[in-house]
Amino acid sequence: MNLVIDKGNTVLKLAIFSKGEIIEKIIEPELSVAVLDSVFKKYPAIIYGILSSVSHFDPETAEWLKEKLQHFIVLDAETSLPIQNTYKTKSTLGYDRIADAVGAYTLFPGINVLIIDAGTAITLDLLTAEGEFYGGNISPGLDLRFRALNEFTSKLPLIEKKEDHPFLGKTTEEAILSGVLSGAAFELDGYIDTLRIQYPGLKIILTGGDIKFFVKKLKNIIFVHSNLNLTGLNRILEYNVEKN
Repeated sequence: MNLVIDKGNTVLKLAIFSKGEIIEKIIEPELSVAVLDSVFKKYPAIIYGILSSVSHFDPETAEWLKEKLQHFIVLDAETSLPIQNTYKTKSTLGYDRIADAVGAYTLFPGINVLIIDAGTAITLDLLTAEGEFYGGNISPGLDLRFRALNEFTSKLPLIEKKEDHPFLGKTTEEAILSGVLSGAAFELDGYIDTLRIQYPGLKIILTGGDIKFFVKKLKNIIFVHSNLNLTGLNRILEYNVEKN
């Protein structure tokens, strides 16, 4: 069994994998030895692990994992990958983006894939059929867009995300909702339309915490995968175990 830990900007996810499949996913506010100890008591067969963190983590916790597991990886820019990373500034490439790309390659090998991760930021990344991570774009996520309208204006209110709203707003709240949600969807559809000209048969994968706000709005046919990042991290772990 494998333990995959993804410490993101807003949430900590732990996933237990067996034979390439998630058997349990756990959400916790923080990573701690106490949390991990409860996981190992429930799944004593865990022998491999990987940690991906976008922010600081307790080095003592990582050391505890290293002693507990037969093989443990803290994902960084030097970690061996089953895909070719052509990004010019590898040290600044978000671990979530590279894990998404490996997840896409695991699911759709030999196919051009555009990965859209709708989270704190909205990222678009292209993975070629040859397994080459080409790069992509980063723009503000939905919450950041709502907050920007509120914080950088004197009168616009802070609006919470809602799936249903009119296309053209008749109130300020409706206008903000449609402007942010429909605007982001048009933005993504524009990227998809342009890249499909260059890469015929392009597969589109949508992942991230804000999946539900885009599924019905995007005109293009997409494949939704809520655990793409975890799938990619598990494959990176397995690849490194195989190499060891």
